[in-house]
Amino acid sequence: MEEKREEKQEILIVDDEPDFASALQGALESEVCEVATAASKAEAQQAVKTMDPDLVILGTLSPRGEAFSLHQWLRANPKTKDLPIIVMDAPPEKQLVKGWRRDEAALMEAEDYVAKPIEPGALASRAQTILAKATKRIRVLIVDDHSVVRDGINAVLELQNDIEVVGQAVNGKDALEKVGELSPDIVIMDIVMPEMNGLEATKQIYKKYPQTRVVMLSQYDDEENILAAEEIGAYGFIPKRAASSQLVNAIRAVHYVGKRLQRPAPASG
Repeated sequence: MEEKREEKQEILIVDDEPDFASALQGALESEVCEVATAASKAEAQQAVKTMDPDLVILGTLSPRGEAFSLHQWLRANPKTKDLPIIVMDAPPEKQLVKGWRRDEAALMEAEDYVAKPIEPGALASRAQTILAKATKRIRVLIVDDHSVVRDGINAVLELQNDIEVVGQAVNGKDALEKVGELSPDIVIMDIVMPEMNGLEATKQIYKKYPQTRVVMLSQYDDEENILAAEEIGAYGFIPKRAASSQLVNAIRAVHYVGKRLQRPAPASG
């Protein structure tokens, strides 16, 4: 199967030293990264309007306080408020001119902090590490013995930028093999399946692969199955009738927060 071509990641460098910014741009640009530079707060704000940065490297700006002002603007802007930022402070001899004040540093929200002098190659390596972590998608395995159901779930999840469907399985036995091969973060597990049902598969996954979290998705949402799923280690139970509205948020909550989902109300008899 042909792999989907990934869009290039975009990095914005904001720094008032053109030689350094150019050297850093050269170290970062590649087949998977596009880099833009700005030498002032106004230029950076304009760049944000025309690009969708995945990372901002916020370097030195004059006068002192300008970098902090831009930092606050980035954190208030809906387009950039959740972006990873690397703050690059001035060297010690210039910190009174364009460095961060102590009160500003206390309000800093950044994934990394460095101070000049720093080699562009070393900073580029740190930036790539942060980018890789920030763009890591949630790996999901779909388990159901009906291809129509699997394809429907797959279609919904493929629309999400932070979720990647790494495989599908047709029963519990197949799921165990796929978890061992693919190391998914989340397994979406049906209950009633041939060869091995979803409850038994979840029980074994919980013991053998504790790093993988299982969310049950079943039309059999009676009290007995809900309780059984909880007892064997499932992180949640979603009725199939509610899958379209709940599944994506459930995957994110289980993966990022690590807490078990609120128990659904069982189907009425």
